[in-house]
Amino acid sequence: MRAAVVTEFGGPEAVEIAEVEVPEPGARQIRIKVAAAALNPVDAGVRAGGFGGAGRRLGLGWDVAGTVDAAGADAGWRVGDEVVALSYGAVKSLGTHADHVVVEADAVAGAPSSVDPVHAATLPLNALTADRALDLLALEPGQSLAVTGAAGAVGGYAVQLAAHRGLVVTGVAREGDEELVRSLGAARFAPGGVEGVDGVLDAAILGAAALEWVRDGGVFVGVIPGTHPASVRGVRTDSVEVRADGARLAELVALVDEGVLTTRVADTYGLEEAGKAHARLAEGGLRGRLVLIP
Repeated sequence: MRAAVVTEFGGPEAVEIAEVEVPEPGARQIRIKVAAAALNPVDAGVRAGGFGGAGRRLGLGWDVAGTVDAAGADAGWRVGDEVVALSYGAVKSLGTHADHVVVEADAVAGAPSSVDPVHAATLPLNALTADRALDLLALEPGQSLAVTGAAGAVGGYAVQLAAHRGLVVTGVAREGDEELVRSLGAARFAPGGVEGVDGVLDAAILGAAALEWVRDGGVFVGVIPGTHPASVRGVRTDSVEVRADGARLAELVALVDEGVLTTRVADTYGLEEAGKAHARLAEGGLRGRLVLIP
């Protein structure tokens, strides 16, 4: 089968399409025939060597939507089930940018019924990250939250989830994104930032600049593990470490089907065009995810 891999770190040209053996699931694992797999900034980080693994063949891709075509013992899923999953980990020999991928059974949820696999593939990593960040913020309904990068993939899900939890959301994004950000549920729009909020979810990785917007004793959560700024003025600071969680992913799938969460696809590419998709990701300015289709 085919898989997008990196054997030497570099730019988009470093992405190779290799022929590899079809993986077999072990106990409590399933194999998914990939229908669609989103391309995320973390994939560019892996490609460029940001997570290590020099001298190894590294597989790319974390998100997947597809069909179970093999199941190990005690997997709890059946061949033919339509599913979505998160294949966690930056340094792995095979990712979801492939014809097939094996994942842990507890990382899997049934696919949403209201969107196609291309849109479903944009959900796991970004929505789980936003959801986990909101858990870390631990704000109560009625409190105020600023979301940076509110028009992006993680930021967009964060705005919708925060509004659904009853928070008063200020979206921070480019001037031209106001209509989009408000449509996601932001009560306010502040391209230059906002002062005195109870919390900040920093999806745009602004760091200390966004920390200044938090009131004394508030909370700040970033989206890259271990990179949050130091606490000042009694502000609690933290950053999210996403994890595969099929049960939580199932809850997010339900919110897609209820219309609470909106999946967004910027463009699609064939698996063989993975390098081209990486080049487009590097250009920036996307509103939604790029998705690879085997």
